[in-house]
Amino acid sequence: MSIDMSALPALDWAKVDGLVPVIVQDASNLRVLMLGYMDQAALQMTCDSGKVTFFSRTKQRLWMKGESSENYLNVVDIKVDCDNDTLLVLANPDGPTCHKGTASCFPAAPGNFLAELDALVARRKADMPEGSYTSKLFTKGTRHIAQKVGEEGVEAALAAVAQTPEELTGEAADLIFHLTVLLRDRGLGLADVITLLKARHADPSLLHD
Repeated sequence: MSIDMSALPALDWAKVDGLVPVIVQDASNLRVLMLGYMDQAALQMTCDSGKVTFFSRTKQRLWMKGESSENYLNVVDIKVDCDNDTLLVLANPDGPTCHKGTASCFPAAPGNFLAELDALVARRKADMPEGSYTSKLFTKGTRHIAQKVGEEGVEAALAAVAQTPEELTGEAADLIFHLTVLLRDRGLGLADVITLLKARHADPSLLHD
C-alpha cells in the first residue's frame, strides 16, 4: 500500500536536524513494534514502496526494514504528531520485528501482552494445532464460543459481588481470553474494539448513557 506523502502534514525537518523519530505499531493489534528514524528520502521511499524504510544512523544510509530478513513492515497508515516532528506508522509485519527474533523491540511495553494474546489466538485460528484448547474452541464454532463468553461473563459478575479480588481477577482473565477468541472467530481483533472505544471517546454522542 503506497501513501501520498503530499497528503501528510508538513514536518518540521529543521527542528529535528533532518531526522524524525518514527514509532511503529502493529496495525492488527496496536502492539508497539519498534522505534526508528526517517529523513525525507526515507519517508518518500516508505510512501512509494509501502514498506517501512528508515535512515540508519549506524550505516548512514537508507535501510528498508526486512531487506535482509524479509521481515518487512507493510504500511497501513502514517500519522504525524501535534508538533509535526514525530511519525506514527501503523504496519502489518511479515515476521518478527526485533533483530533478536521477537515480535517487538519492546516486549514489556504496557498493553503489549494483550496484543500478543490477540496475535496468538489469530495464529491458532490459522494453524489449528492439534491439542490446543483454542483450536478446539474454533472447531466447535461461533455458537459454542459465544456460550463460553456468556458463562465467563456471568462468573465474573458473580465473583465481583460474592468472591475475593483474586477470584474476580481469574474470572476476568477467562472472560477476556474467550472474548478475544470470539472476536477472532468473527474476523475481528482487539484493535477493532479499541478503534470503536476511541471513536466513542472523541464523540460523546456515541457513548452509552
